[in-house]
Amino acid sequence: MINPLDFIPAIDLIAFVCMVGSWSAYTLVADRLSWDKREVARVMHNHRIQWMQRMLFREIRMPDVNIVVAHIRSGTLFASTTILIMAGIVAMLGNIDRLMKVVTELSFAADTSKELLELKVFVLLGVFVYAFFKFAWCLRQFNYALILIGAAPWRGDCDDKIRAEYPVRTARVLTRASGTFNRGLRAYYFGLATLTWFIQPEVFIAASFFVLLVLYRRDYQSQTLDALAPGTY
Repeated sequence: MINPLDFIPAIDLIAFVCMVGSWSAYTLVADRLSWDKREVARVMHNHRIQWMQRMLFREIRMPDVNIVVAHIRSGTLFASTTILIMAGIVAMLGNIDRLMKVVTELSFAADTSKELLELKVFVLLGVFVYAFFKFAWCLRQFNYALILIGAAPWRGDCDDKIRAEYPVRTARVLTRASGTFNRGLRAYYFGLATLTWFIQPEVFIAASFFVLLVLYRRDYQSQTLDALAPGTY
C-alpha cells in the first residue's frame, strides 16, 4: 500500500494545510463566531426579518415567492455548473498522462510525480463535490422557505406571539439557506486557488491567503456592506 507521505513534498503538504486551514478558519469565524459584529450575513438577516414582517401584511404573496424563486434559480445554476466541472475533473483523471505532459512542459511549473498530480486532481474534485452538496442543500432550504411563506397567516388572523415569532422563524430558514449557498461559493473561491497548486505550491499558498483576504473584505469591509446598513452601526 502506498503511503501518501512518501511522494508528497513538505512544501506541497504545507500548501494543502494552508488552504484547508484558511477555508475552515474563515468558515468558523464568519458563520459561527462573528454574528455580534458588522458583517453582510447579519445585516441581511435583519433585512429578511423586516421582509417577513411586512409579508404578513400582504394578502398576495407572489412578490415574496418570486424573490425566493430567484434564489432557487441561482442555486440551481451553480449546482448544474458544479456537476459539469466535476465531470471535467473526472475526465482529467482519465487523461492523467496527457495532463502530466502539459504540466511538465510549463516552464514555470514545479516538477511533480504522477502520484502527486493524481492527488491534486482528487483534492480539486473533492472541493467541487463539497460545493455541489452545499448548493443542493441550499435548494432544499429555499423550498422550505417557500412553504413557510405559503403557510404564513394573514396578520389580522394571528395573535401577537405568532406575529412576533413567525417572521423570525422564516427569516432564519432563509438565512440558513443563504449561508449554505455562500459556503458553496466559498468552495468555488478555494477551488480556483487549488488550480494554482498545479503550477507551484508557493503560488497555492499565496492564492489561498489572497482568497481569504478577498472574502474578508467583501463580508466585513466592502462598500456594498456600507450601502446595506447605512447609519446602522
